[in-house]
Amino acid sequence: MLEIRFHGRGGQGTVVATILMAKAFFDAGYWVQSFPLFGVERRGAPVEAYLRVNSREIRRRTNVYRPDHIVVQDETLLLGVDVRQGLKPGGWILVNSTSEPSPVESYKGYRLAWVDATSIALENRLGSRTHPIVNTAMMGALARVLEMPPMEAVVSAIRDELPDRSESNIEAARDAFERVRILGLI
Repeated sequence: MLEIRFHGRGGQGTVVATILMAKAFFDAGYWVQSFPLFGVERRGAPVEAYLRVNSREIRRRTNVYRPDHIVVQDETLLLGVDVRQGLKPGGWILVNSTSEPSPVESYKGYRLAWVDATSIALENRLGSRTHPIVNTAMMGALARVLEMPPMEAVVSAIRDELPDRSESNIEAARDAFERVRILGLI
């Protein structure tokens, strides 16, 4: 079973990202679970959401305490939250960042990737300059990093669930899929 923890801020689409990724994985033939963990429910507050993926039925009904991979939708969270807590050795840390997160030595034992999802969201007019919505860009980057689900499944999930803004969200996912920077194991 694959368990992924998403870190973001309220308003960035963190919960929606896990729901859409669950749909994409489901469409690709997997069993899935997606659920959020809320603290203060307001724009800008830290948010966590979880995704489980398996090739067979998932019977576990607990929070995710030892994720295989981490997605960080706002790099400022790296300053105040230990996003690596519980992360299994060798797991991916995918960060929305303009450059390689530093100090890179602090990610020793993990695989690191980053993508400028904020710029991609702004280029595709997703959200506003002060509140870009980066979720679909991060979905595309995650699909590339994990080499699953297929990009066609990500596109289909976006098209089905975000019909009003599907094309700009699909373009953001595709852009991030192409532009994600992969450092690998540190």
